[in-house]
Amino acid sequence: LPEEWQLYFVLTRANTFRSWPFTEGCACTPEQMAAAGFLHCPSENSPDVAQCFFCLKELEGWEPDDDPLKEHKKHSAGCALLSLQKDLTNLTLQEFLKLDRERVKIAMKREMSQKVTCIEDVAKRVRREIENL
Repeated sequence: LPEEWQLYFVLTRANTFRSWPFTEGCACTPEQMAAAGFLHCPSENSPDVAQCFFCLKELEGWEPDDDPLKEHKKHSAGCALLSLQKDLTNLTLQEFLKLDRERVKIAMKREMSQKVTCIEDVAKRVRREIENL
């Protein structure tokens, strides 16, 4: 399976939480985070950053009592992963491909937005250089 498709499996997502700061006696355990669609993507300054593999929403500043599913819904209510009416393992091929098409659209929009921002930054710099000639 392609790497992106492996992220549909809760276990694959749960395995990204090896260094997650909340493990026992809290609502946001690695298992609950993964079940809500999150991947753990820590940085040096933010050890508790989690990102939905589907809608790409990043959340940080987790507290032990935070419910991952409630937080996901609160911050990204439009995530198609949250509105599924059946378990991912019970989707037909057609349903899965339709769902994954939405994930790809979201990823492409984000990437295009980042590229446009880079191009705009270069254009501003070039414009300043031309004005200084």
